[in-house]
This record gives sequence, C-alpha cells and structure tokens, in this order.
Amino acid sequence: MAPVSTALKPNKNAIIVGASSGIGAALARRLAREGYGLALLARRAELLEEVRKQINAELGAERAHVYPMDATHTAEAPELFQAILRDLGNIDLVVYCAGRQLPVALSEYDFQKDQQMLDANLLGAVAWLNQAARLFERLGRGQIVGISSIAGERGRVAAPVYNTTKAALNTYLEALRNRLTRHGVNVLTVRPGFVQTELLKNSPRTFWVIPPEQAADDIWHAIRARKQVVFTPARWRLVALGLRHVPSVLFRRMSF
Repeated sequence: MAPVSTALKPNKNAIIVGASSGIGAALARRLAREGYGLALLARRAELLEEVRKQINAELGAERAHVYPMDATHTAEAPELFQAILRDLGNIDLVVYCAGRQLPVALSEYDFQKDQQMLDANLLGAVAWLNQAARLFERLGRGQIVGISSIAGERGRVAAPVYNTTKAALNTYLEALRNRLTRHGVNVLTVRPGFVQTELLKNSPRTFWVIPPEQAADDIWHAIRARKQVVFTPARWRLVALGLRHVPSVLFRRMSF
C-alpha cells in the first residue's frame, strides 16, 4: 500500500493486532477519534475491512489501513512489522489483542486445542511485541499494550491452558516493562473481566459483563496516563486480590 499522505498523516500511529472485532475493533475506533493513524491486523479480512470502512467514513479521512494476517504465523511478524513501519513512517503504539479461548471439558486434555491457544494468546504476542520492543528501545520512546485477562490470576480447573497463556503473558509483559522503562518506553498490561466478545461464549459463568467500548475507554485512559496495569472494569482489581489469597487447598475444590 502507498504511504499515508503527509496532509492527512496524524501525529501518532498505532498497530493493533487482533482488530477485526471485540476490544481490538473498539479500541481502533477510539484511537482513531483521538487522532491516531492505524494499521489494523487480523486474520478475518472481511471483518477487518468493515472496521476500516467504518473508521474512515466516520472521520472523513484515511486514518485506518488493513493488513490481513494470522497472528499464529509468527515467522511473518518481522517482515510485516517493517512493511508497516515503512508505510506509516513512524509507530508510537503497538497493541496485541489477538486471542483464542476454546471450550474445554473438565475431563478433556486436547493438545490441538491447547496449541491453538498457546499460539494465538502467547507466541503471537511475543512475536509481535518483540518487534515493538526492539524498535522502541532504539528510539527511546513508545508504548506497548498487551490484552491479558483476569483468567491469568490463578490456575482454574475449567481452562488450564487458557489460564496459562494469560499468566505467561502477564509475566512476559512485566519483563518487557522492567527492561524498557529505563529507555522511556511504557508497557501496559490490560486485565479485563468479562467483555461482550466472541470469547465470552466459551465462558461457562459470567457476570459484570461490559461492552467492548467500555473496555476500550478504560484502556485509552490507561494509555494516556501511562499506567502499567489496568483492570477493566476497575472492580476486577479487588477480585484479583481475593483470588490471589485463596488457599490452594480451597481453590482446588472450586469448579470454575
């Protein structure tokens, strides 16, 4: 694609991996309204194109550009990242929002399902955010955002590998933060509760469900404030605190 024209080029540009629906699409719309130029990435090209059309029609300018891709194809990340950098001219923010949550029965141990979640939720994040970390460390600026989950707080019986991917993502983002803060780079870990997205259909019990637009607003305010961790909605911070202090002997008896 041709580079963004100078006349319409916003002050800042962002990459959103996983922008075709849910939190990713809502955050794309919010960032566009805040003046960001956008590179929107996802594997579902038709949905991604709809998001692009909606954003550009609302703003009356070509702010959003699409790059159909599959985040699990990690070997493609370096080349595509560099292509986006050439197209946009600069990158200020990289958000990893891609993810999968597959239904898993309590007596099910299906490695094929597990691998799909590991590839999308963790390995894809490392592949793309490593690219961002390398660039931002060299520049001495930039922001990285990883969409994790309240599910990463403990190892629940209902979704062992999904929980594992989010716990590992939390640790990876913390490590990036510890490396990059000294270089002027902010790393934000987002820990949503239940958000009305496609992933929700595989959650057997839900409460406090919020629309993706509310989550996007919370994330945007956290980006502006350069926070390190944000729960959305904020009440999940108290839930997380409680979960961390439930003794293992009691946690093992729970069925969720």
